[in-house]
Parts: sequence; structure tokens; C-alpha cells
Amino acid sequence: MTSDSKRGALVVISGPSGAGKTSICNELLRRIPNSRWSVSVTTRPRRGTEVDGQAYHFISAAEFERLRAAGELLESAEYLGNLYGTPRRPVEEALARGEVVIMEIDVQGGAQVAQKMPDSIRVFVLPPTMETLKARLAGRHTETAALQAKRLAEADGEIAFARSSGHYPYFITNDILEDSVNEVLRIIREKTG
Repeated sequence: MTSDSKRGALVVISGPSGAGKTSICNELLRRIPNSRWSVSVTTRPRRGTEVDGQAYHFISAAEFERLRAAGELLESAEYLGNLYGTPRRPVEEALARGEVVIMEIDVQGGAQVAQKMPDSIRVFVLPPTMETLKARLAGRHTETAALQAKRLAEADGEIAFARSSGHYPYFITNDILEDSVNEVLRIIREKTG
């Protein structure tokens, strides 16, 4: 995974809100040499202390549509009324340099990446239980109860799609973060040699 002489790997992490995707991604970035975060674009407003250009580039709906129409997005999706997408060029350039690109996207985006980049490593993160998921969402203190309820309702559909679509060869249950990260690292090693 650290050699510049071979093509990098694209690691797609998906799962319902509150499953622990971001925590897993942050640990992967910390532990994998020569890895980088895929910064998505979104039309949703910033939350709390989010900084433009770190997790997301916050853009207008018009700019998003321009990127999508120009074929500059590797994937795009709408979630709870907001648009999300992954700029294609930075991902392709990082892979050509031999880097491991960590991408956190929803199941719609994951399905698009599976079709466009079938060699990508796609992992779906499950919560231990739906009650755990509900508690994690409530513990964020960043959203209204109504939005939390909407996210929980979406979670069932996302999990069902991930299981039935065939786009996610790997499923992990994120109960203990350390175990989940080690499992994803094992999958990456297995796929990249």
C-alpha cells in the first residue's frame, strides 16, 4: 500500500448516519501510509465547526449541477434534500500516484462507484442494533429530533439496498471501533496484496 510504483486503491466506506463511518475513516487515514481523504462537494449547509475543504467543499446547487453536467463527478446523490458528489479528478490523480483514497459516501454513490471503478474496495458499516444507531444520532447534538427520525427511517432502506444490490462485497458491524478498523485494514491488505 505504500509503494509509488503501483496504482493506489480506492476504499469506499458507506453505511447509515450514526454507524461510525467517519470514525473508521479517520483511523484508516491515521494508520495507512500514503492515504488521503476524498473531499466531497455538497449543497448542504455547514454543521457546527465544519471547515470548507476538509470533509466537504460547500457549493451552490448551480455549481453542483455544472460539475455533474460536465462529467466531473465520479458519483452524485441526493440525501435528505441535499446534493453530494465526489470530484473525479483528485481521486484519479491520487490513485495514479499510488495513494490509498478513503471515500465516505452513501449507498447511491457507492453503487455508481462500483459501476465506474469495479476494482474499488467497498465496505458497508452496520450499527450493532437500531437502538445503538438511535442513541448515536441523539448523542451528536447537531440535529433536530425530526431530522434524527428521518435518518433512522432512511437507515433501513440503505441497509436493505446495500445487502441486495451486490455492490458491497464487505459488511462489518461497528460495535467496537478498534475491531472495525482492524477488519477494514485486513480487507484492504487482502485486496491490494
